Amino acid sequence: MIILRDEVRTRFPTLHFAFVKISGVSVRRERPPELQALVEEAIAEVRAKYELSTLKDVPLFRAYRDFFWRLGIDPTKDRPSAEALVRRVLAGKPFPAINNLVDAYNVASIRSGIPLATFDMDAVASWPLELRYAKAGELFLGIGMRKPVELSGRELVLADAEGPIAIYPHRDSDRTKITERTRRALVVACGAPGVAVRRLVEAAQLAADYITRFCGGQAGKIQVV
Repeated sequence: MIILRDEVRTRFPTLHFAFVKISGVSVRRERPPELQALVEEAIAEVRAKYELSTLKDVPLFRAYRDFFWRLGIDPTKDRPSAEALVRRVLAGKPFPAINNLVDAYNVASIRSGIPLATFDMDAVASWPLELRYAKAGELFLGIGMRKPVELSGRELVLADAEGPIAIYPHRDSDRTKITERTRRALVVACGAPGVAVRRLVEAAQLAADYITRFCGGQAGKIQVV
């Protein structure tokens, strides 16, 4: 379902990711009270665990930052998604309210510290997906962007036959985002060099547990690349 291109594996031999397919989900805009309680619990946990001033020195977040620097990307401007979400919580900003599925996996992301990417499987143009380097000049329209950005070729992307569906592990595309029409979701726990496979599997499992709890559906077997 997802393959890692040889040039990426050669440069980053300890880079892994985990993924799981969830079928039969029901996506709603409303956040049910039970999910709201989980969000509040996770926010309290994060605020007790981390401080904004020292967050960049936490070993897990440092691993992703170092990975970005090796790719030639400044992680103080384009942050790995889990760190960005934790920073938002620590800064006292509202926890994003998107829909029950996205909110559920965002809770899994801040609790695990692992960036999670999630896609509407029926919006993906072709399989398998590839984790590869971007092509210089390739266009990417991320969720919330008004217009596409031109990629430099340094970025790692998850891509189908039509192009990138995510800048790894930073931002998902508008084309394959989770909406109320989504019935099948693919969750990817994005690793970085030095991040243990066990942590990726645990993050994927936590996301699957929360999604099936609040959106229904059935999760398949977690796979690791």
